[in-house]
Amino acid sequence: MPPASPALTSWFSRPAAREWRCPPAPRDVAAFHAALPGYAPTPLVEMPALAAGLGAGRVFVKDESARLGLPAFKILGASWGVCRALCDRLGVPVPGSDPIGALRSRAGAFRLVTATDGNHGRAVAAMARMLGTRADVFVPDGVHPAALAAIEDEGARVVRVDAPYDEAVRRAAESAGGDASALLVQDTAWPGYERVPRWIVEGYSTLFTEIDAQLRAAGAGSPGVVAVPVGVGSLAQAAVVHYRSGVSAPKLLAVEPDAAPCVLASLAGDRLVTVQTGATAMAGLNCATPSSVAWPYLRAGVDAAVSVADADVAGAARELAALGVSAGPCGAAALAGVRAALPGLGLGPADTVVLLSTEGAAANPPPA
Repeated sequence: MPPASPALTSWFSRPAAREWRCPPAPRDVAAFHAALPGYAPTPLVEMPALAAGLGAGRVFVKDESARLGLPAFKILGASWGVCRALCDRLGVPVPGSDPIGALRSRAGAFRLVTATDGNHGRAVAAMARMLGTRADVFVPDGVHPAALAAIEDEGARVVRVDAPYDEAVRRAAESAGGDASALLVQDTAWPGYERVPRWIVEGYSTLFTEIDAQLRAAGAGSPGVVAVPVGVGSLAQAAVVHYRSGVSAPKLLAVEPDAAPCVLASLAGDRLVTVQTGATAMAGLNCATPSSVAWPYLRAGVDAAVSVADADVAGAARELAALGVSAGPCGAAALAGVRAALPGLGLGPADTVVLLSTEGAAANPPPA
């Protein structure tokens, strides 16, 4: 018996967003990822039990618990972003085959720098290891010691910042500034720093290309609802670009923690908003300000947003585990968000729902 839907308390809806259109992501991103060692599409798992409980026709979970050897989707953006940044600095095109091997001999002259609340930092650290170069990863309060250890195990230097995520981002940018060997590879943007975040968002497009092919193979056609966990909004931006540049126009549901609903607050106020964040098990979503690159896409193309409590996310993670999908708090947020938004989504037997489970249980354990 599925859990009852929680009360709908924090909700935004603008159905007209489904009519907005934008250009697609570059076509060469998926080919780049296919050339990386160990690449394979992650599973899209059909969940009839969830469909019955949600009142939908079909429900699929995109399981990102094992993406290119890491327990989260972030390596898709980090790999493309790092390689684009390196090639830009070197003045060469992105290699068409074996990009890691082609860049490794020249990458050692650089230091990768980023801030993270978990998965992005580990992905950048993994790229530094593969390329044979250094990485400094700035980490804010609230990140589980196991996540810190995983970043260090990739060979990166972890710099702990006794402050929230936004301050860790500022410190990372400060560290990279003025150092000709430093490459800041940040997955959030601000005025004056926007090219690399755009490349990172482009990297996430492979996830949606895979979903299209997997839904076709399952005879499911186009989704009616896609639920996306949201931190600064980069993955949601990638979802908007994908689904607002083609023939499919599903409802795009952004899901955030009650403790850090910066996109929900921005959508509701129709302007970029910084919120006061609090403690949450969803460490990877604990962000105070949407990315300046993502915001125009979210404002125009996201038509539904909701925030969820830690307790509801924990229940969703247990439910997914019982159905065979390992999901951390951020990954389980998509299911918790759809449950919270049921009164507004109006799901029916003709609807196909796709839940993005963006991390496995090993990626961000519950707070110690």
